[in-house]
Formats: sequence, structure tokens, C-alpha cells
Amino acid sequence: MPPISQYFDIKEESPGREYMEVYLEGIALIRLVLTNKGTGFTHEERVALGLDGLLPPQVNTLEQQVERVYMGYQREPSPLAKYQYLRSLQERAEVLFYALLSKHLEEMLPIVYTPTVGDAVKEYSSRYQTPRGLSFSVLNIDRADQVVSNYPWNDVRMIVATDSSAILGLGDQGYGGLAITIGKLAIYTSGGGVSPFHTMPVKLDVGTNRLDLINDPFYLGVRQKRLRGKQYLDFLDKFVTATTKRWPKAIIQWEDLAKDVAFTVLERYRDKVPCFNDDIQGTGAVALAGVLSACRMHKLAMADQRIVVYGAGAGGIGVASAMVEGLMQEGLTDEEAHARVYVLDSKGLLLNDRGMDSYKTDFAMSRDHIEGWQFAGDIPNLLEVIENSSATVLLGLSGQTGSFNQPVVSAMARNTANPVIFPLSNPTSASEALPENVLEWSEGRAIVATGSPFDDVIYEDQTFPIGQGNNAFIFPGLGLASILCEARAITDKMVLESAFALADYTAAQHLASGRIYPPIGELQEVSIRVASRVIRCAIEEGVAQRTDLAELDCDTYVRSRFWEPRYIPFVKGTLPAD
Repeated sequence: MPPISQYFDIKEESPGREYMEVYLEGIALIRLVLTNKGTGFTHEERVALGLDGLLPPQVNTLEQQVERVYMGYQREPSPLAKYQYLRSLQERAEVLFYALLSKHLEEMLPIVYTPTVGDAVKEYSSRYQTPRGLSFSVLNIDRADQVVSNYPWNDVRMIVATDSSAILGLGDQGYGGLAITIGKLAIYTSGGGVSPFHTMPVKLDVGTNRLDLINDPFYLGVRQKRLRGKQYLDFLDKFVTATTKRWPKAIIQWEDLAKDVAFTVLERYRDKVPCFNDDIQGTGAVALAGVLSACRMHKLAMADQRIVVYGAGAGGIGVASAMVEGLMQEGLTDEEAHARVYVLDSKGLLLNDRGMDSYKTDFAMSRDHIEGWQFAGDIPNLLEVIENSSATVLLGLSGQTGSFNQPVVSAMARNTANPVIFPLSNPTSASEALPENVLEWSEGRAIVATGSPFDDVIYEDQTFPIGQGNNAFIFPGLGLASILCEARAITDKMVLESAFALADYTAAQHLASGRIYPPIGELQEVSIRVASRVIRCAIEEGVAQRTDLAELDCDTYVRSRFWEPRYIPFVKGTLPAD
């Protein structure tokens, strides 16, 4: 097996005792982010590796370094400044970055990801400092084989790729969407134990339709309109062919693709390469886990719920699909399950006699289903659907700020004693409602979770925990499992199993205290539980190439393979000949 990169390799002198064999020395060693220990290099390493005199004389432990950089982080005046500080640290000393992030994960996740990353995306070109990952564009896609050969890691296992057409609730963000893939991979490592030595962020620069970006003198992306149709798919074909040829064990996570291509891309490649779309499948799984937890909290059957999904983009349809799967798991037929899930887009309820995009048609209802309903226009709106369907669960994926207003919440509260209301749109500014308003308008009876972080709410002297339905509870464990079992494909059942694993963890640890999602601080433990369940599911599905894992305790195995930031000894080596 070739070394991890042309610069270094990680080896074992005995089981559990790793060391890094480096093929660089001197200043080059401390300019490479994954080999830079800074003041953590021992005196012996400094002499042996040509670092003597290049560093301050004091040798620090990783823990001492974490304390120092955390003080620097705290001095930064704003969330975006803190983001820039962390990104600069990541580009200087990656192991130290992950040691800091892992120790303060709950505090820093809103900085490295939503909501702060949204601001970083918008200002990416003007704040650009250091390259990271791979950029495929219309200028180099015909040289894709050469492009992948330039990436220094020989064993990439996790790729997060975006075309930036639908970033969070912000839409087309052009080249700036690369920040999203960097943030997602930071969560894979800090929350999901995926080694940064095996990850790669990817920007698929097929252009942008925003003239303000094209005309911006500082814009770093390709200055042309987006590729569409066959040209777009040909572009992706070249990307997939080149990456899977060089890294045949890599998983691809499709990230923030616009709804008009997200489903097409997933279906085109899911049987060719192990891949999934977090906006469709991850969002669906985390929403299902939350609804299951809410039902368990009040000892309700999910099969009895009537569910409204407001928003019919990639996330909304993904959530609707997950709800149908969850209802079918409780014994309903496919037809019965679909009859309990009402999906609305910007025009109102999806009905099969009105025009719509093809990916929505599975959730379009017939006019017969709403016979006898009272509504003003030709298509029922959100409030009318809630009132006529007697909805008990309301899930927001619309990106429409404030759309869950007082009449909507009050109608939900009239339908059931404890309405489940999840304004899940990201970032915070796009949330369908503020948790304090939902609780006030429902007289403290609603079960509330959001997509972005919100503080707990005090209503009439009672504290209500506001759970965060963050995809981070799903995708790191799902991805880690797929890597460890070397999955040939990521099946719908594997994704569904991740939802049940999260719900079961929450039931065991937090339902008694009123939480329907765990705190972010427990993300690593959640990811381990999710990964071990998904590995077993992959084995049962027959898509795990590591069939030997069937004989192991998956939980123990996942824990043993969970990457943690630490310094290991360095020795000078010689790069093996090809």
C-alpha cells in the first residue's frame, strides 16, 4: 500500500503505538498543516528533523497549546472573526485545530458551521487566504485525471462536494460554497472520528447565475452562467470517473445542490459509487428521529400522526420521504402513509392536477383526498391544510422567515394537546418561527426543535429545552460506518437505521429531561452509536465489503477506529520508490 502522501506516512511499531514517518524536514515540515506540531516538537525531533533553532525553545504539550489558542479564540470580537481565527488555525496546524474544536465542540459548532458559515460563504472571495481541497471547474474538468493526481493524499475516503447552487437558505453562492464542504468535513472529523488524512472538500464550479458575483472584481470563481442539462451531467461524470479511479474506496456526500438537480444526481450515481445527499437523506433522517422522540415523550404512536411538511425543495421532499418510511415501519401501507403526509410548496398543497416538478409528484394528493375541505382559493394554503387535516406535526423546510405565525401555531394547538412544531430552515435568519413565539402561542404545549441553535426558552417559570435538529447527528456516523465497512452503496435502509439509532439514543439518555435531541456536546457518542448500527445494517443489506465485521462487536470496533487529535512521534524516513 502506498504511503498516505508523498510527504509522510503513519505506521505502527506495535499494536496501538503509531509513529509518523516524514519525508520532509526543516521549514517545509512546519508549513504542512498535518505535520506541523509547532512548539509540540520534542527537542530530539527538532534536532533529527532540521528544526533546531526554527522554533521557540520551550516544548509544549498539545493540551498547553489548546489552552493558548482558546484564549486567542475568545479574544475575537464577532462570530465571523472567530470563524476566520479557526480557519487560520486549521491552515497552520490541523491536529491542534481539531484538538481545540473537539474540546469545545458545542461552543464552536455554530461557528464552523451553521449559522456563521453562511456569512463566511457570502464573503469567501473577499476574505480568501489559503487554498484547501480540490476545485473542478469548466476550465479544468477535461483534465480531471491530472487534477486528482495533484491532491497530496493517496487514500481519500470521504469527499464532500458541492456546486453551490443551494447553500443553506442562501441560494446560489458561487465559489464561496467551498466553505460549506470544509465545514462539513470539520464535523466529520471532530464529531464523527473520520481522520483528516483521508478527507477532501470539493468545489464543482459549473458557474454562477448571479451577475453581482460575475461582475465582482474580487470573485474567485468562473465568470459564466451555470451549466445545465447534459453539459452539467457530463461535467459530473468526469468528476466522478476521475475521483473514483484514483480513490476507489471514497464515499461522496453531495452537498447543497439545487432541488432541480439534487434528486437527479443522487439517482444517477448511487448505484455507481457509494454516495448520499445530506440535504435530502440526512435532513430526512434527523427530522424523523425528532418526530419519533416527540411521540415517545408523550407515549403516542407515530402511525396516528398527521404530518405537514412546509417546503418542497430537496430537504422538504427528503423529510416527507422519511416520514412515509417511519409510518410504514409502524405498520402502515405505502398508500396509508402517504395519505398522512401533506407537502406544500410556495403555491400551496401538492395536488396531482396542478403543475409541479417531477420530484414532487410522489407526494401530490388527489382532489378526492381533500373532498369536503373548506378553503378559499383553488389550492389550500398552509393554515387551511393544518385546519382541514387536523395536523399534529408541522415541519418547516421552506426558508420562509416567520411563516409559522400565530394563526398557524394556534391552529396546531387546537388540533392536539402537544403539537410537534419544528422550524428547521437554516441559517437562523431563515427559521420559520422563533421558539419563544411558538411556545407562547401554544401556551407552552408545543414540542419545539429547530435547525439552527437557539437558547432554551423560559415560559411561565418553566424551562423548555430547544433541541437542534442538526444533520450533524446523522451524517458523520453514516459516513464513518460506510468508510469502515467499505460499503459498495449507501442504501435507504442504512439512512433509516441512522434515524432510529439517534431516536433510541435520545430515548435512553434525554427524554426524561424533556429533550428530543441530544446536546451537541454528545455528538461524538451519538456518531459512534449511529455508525455501529449502520454497519450492522449494511452487513444485513449485503453492501458491506468488510464481511469480517459481522463477527465483531461493531460498537467496540467503531470506538477503536474513531480518530482523535493527538501528537505521535516523528521519525525521518525515505520516500519509497514507485
